[in-house]
Amino acid sequence: MSEPSGKNAGADLRRIIESAHRLGVEIDEEEALQWLAAMAASHPGDDNVVMDVRSGVFGHRVTMLDFSSQDLAHFRQLGQLVEFQDRPGVVETALALSGSAAQSKIQTYPGDADYFERVNIRADSREQACRILADLMREKAQSTLRGDTFQLIEVKFGNYPQDTVVAERLNRVGSPVSWTPEQILAGRIEGESPDGDPLVVKWDQVALDPGWCKLDWVVADANRGQLANASNMLDVTWEAPDGTITPLDGYLDPYFQEVYLEAESIPLFSKLAQHVSSDALGHYVEQLEREVTKYVTRDINYGKAAKRMYNIFRLTGRYEEAAYLRELFDEPTTVLYQVWSLIRTIDDAFRPGETLSMEHVLAQADRLILAVVDALEGAKEVEIVRMLLRLRDSLTRQKGGQELSADCEAARAEVINLVNNFFHDRLLAVPTIGAYIDSLQS
Repeated sequence: MSEPSGKNAGADLRRIIESAHRLGVEIDEEEALQWLAAMAASHPGDDNVVMDVRSGVFGHRVTMLDFSSQDLAHFRQLGQLVEFQDRPGVVETALALSGSAAQSKIQTYPGDADYFERVNIRADSREQACRILADLMREKAQSTLRGDTFQLIEVKFGNYPQDTVVAERLNRVGSPVSWTPEQILAGRIEGESPDGDPLVVKWDQVALDPGWCKLDWVVADANRGQLANASNMLDVTWEAPDGTITPLDGYLDPYFQEVYLEAESIPLFSKLAQHVSSDALGHYVEQLEREVTKYVTRDINYGKAAKRMYNIFRLTGRYEEAAYLRELFDEPTTVLYQVWSLIRTIDDAFRPGETLSMEHVLAQADRLILAVVDALEGAKEVEIVRMLLRLRDSLTRQKGGQELSADCEAARAEVINLVNNFFHDRLLAVPTIGAYIDSLQS
């Protein structure tokens, strides 16, 4: 792993600053050098876990450099919706922020409210632990299906035991099962084999192979006047009577991008952290690179690619490139990243059968338009505002719970394309980042 030092670090950073200035991205060189020095003094692979005594949160030293406690009360309140409760002697949990919520110091315009929760289950056997998890997740889903300010969208639990076609989509054996609220209540998914024979996937049937466990909600944030997506990804372990710790999905996640919300979680975190693989950092970076590859080749989203590249660069010693991306997401112009939150909210609101309030969707669009007007200038502002207004106008003719009209789909596509071009140009402004993207695309 390379480390910035002295003259070389300053020269590399100045070249990146020059590239940034060509696209109007302002970087404070002194502040960036201070951050580079802090990164060099804290190796990601080391066991450097620190606590903010004032707020009671803790996490890896590298992660804590980017965390701000400004919105901590908000995230703790929202955490009450997504978190799982301990069961003395059986279930112990540790809830953390991840994603842009954990990088709140630099995320002037954060995306979704992403949570990560470690769930350790004490049981006599792995099968018993899996059954307990199945009950926990179904009970959680049923108790948070719908409220005045939230609505459950989807739960991922279990893997398909065979190739199964659901709603005309082929799900390969071993792929994650996505459950709608209706399917969770029924405890089953109706489908068919590729040959057309009827098939039923039952909740209890997939319990012994829980795989990727994640819950997604849409929540109405009254303080901010918008809808937001909240998710909780679980890392579930089984603790046997002899104290052996076994991840139920076969892999214990590392802790390089988590900020734990309560000091009371330290004993569980400490117990599990010692079982994290010595190769965890390498595996984590490989996983991030697969996601970046997806977002620059197939599911084009240069904003999401940029956020993942920031984590890759800061964890692999490419600190100058990381410093540039760190500043990029603290720029007023990256209010455009909020377009993805609006698009996802729209997609969730117009799923068949959903009942999300159109008032919240339109209010979120209005706030985004005003923020863009405030942040951008000139022809760039005129173009994005025109497209956002067209999208908002088409939304006023939509009804929740119905598929988007062709006009609305076209406006949505225009906005997505413009935002992708914005982030694409800013990534390629730095030659080394452009070369990295080229290597993934080829």
